[in-house]
Amino acid sequence: MEVLRDVEACARPDAGSVVTIGAYDGVHLGHQAVIAAVRQRAASGGMQSAVVTFDRHPASVVRPESAPRLLTDLEQKLELLATTGVDRTLVVTFDEARSQEPAEDFVRSVLVDKLAAKVVIVGEDFHFGHRRRGNVELLRSMGGDLGFEVEPLELVDARGEVAGDGDRVSSTAIRHALVEGDLATASGMLGRAYEVRGIVAHGDKRGRELGFPTANVSVPGEILLPADGIYAGRLERPDGSVHPAALSLGRRPTFYVESHVSLLEAHLIDFEGDLYDEHVRVQFVERLRGEERFDSVDALVAQIRKDVVQARQRLAS
Repeated sequence: MEVLRDVEACARPDAGSVVTIGAYDGVHLGHQAVIAAVRQRAASGGMQSAVVTFDRHPASVVRPESAPRLLTDLEQKLELLATTGVDRTLVVTFDEARSQEPAEDFVRSVLVDKLAAKVVIVGEDFHFGHRRRGNVELLRSMGGDLGFEVEPLELVDARGEVAGDGDRVSSTAIRHALVEGDLATASGMLGRAYEVRGIVAHGDKRGRELGFPTANVSVPGEILLPADGIYAGRLERPDGSVHPAALSLGRRPTFYVESHVSLLEAHLIDFEGDLYDEHVRVQFVERLRGEERFDSVDALVAQIRKDVVQARQRLAS
């Protein structure tokens, strides 16, 4: 996949493009269905397939006070888009000026002038441009004058079938499931285990004192973490090695009366070594239980021992 990060330097394809547009946060099954349709249409017409996305979530500029936490950062999003087989991804810088841009100007300057769009494929509820005034109807109106077709797609469920109102795959639905601790639903909509990335930081070494050393993973604040609790998961190191892990995400109520930030700790099963300062990937495979406060350290250690056994079993199955 060719990644284009400068709109002005984007070379206009002679054969034209089949294009889709969106934030594509999570690159979930709904996104994948749209891109599959883009690729199929492009192949049948001898055109390039293209995704237009943004370097940040538009809401972080338009309404920063209520912008959602992200399911993927930009680099992870691009990695996931590359697996779809799309030919090109154009990353548009979304700043204050872009947020004020009328939808019509975006269509002309990006879709037509830079990508030579012949077909635009988007979800039927798609909106874009200043005050979200751009939609399928506007695209159809402009396409008649500018020489491109518009194909709106019905939204799908986790099975890839046309969805009802309550089971549509969306980034919002995935975020809601993660916040509620419903990892199974979130993973089903993503089509994979939910993953976060971060640097292994130095902690208070309390896990080591308890006999279960952990890697404290510092995840950027704009990334969404699932509900506090204990999870079976995996940790991938920069060298590509993947290790089964029991994950603890929470505020450690056994030791702290009040903590304002949840800490992600990964105990790598059957592993010895130093992970400090490594940039790692943590996958949440299954939620085992919620976070609990224990009356004694011995009771906590006994439960951790059970958690590790359970995580090992779930990850082996």
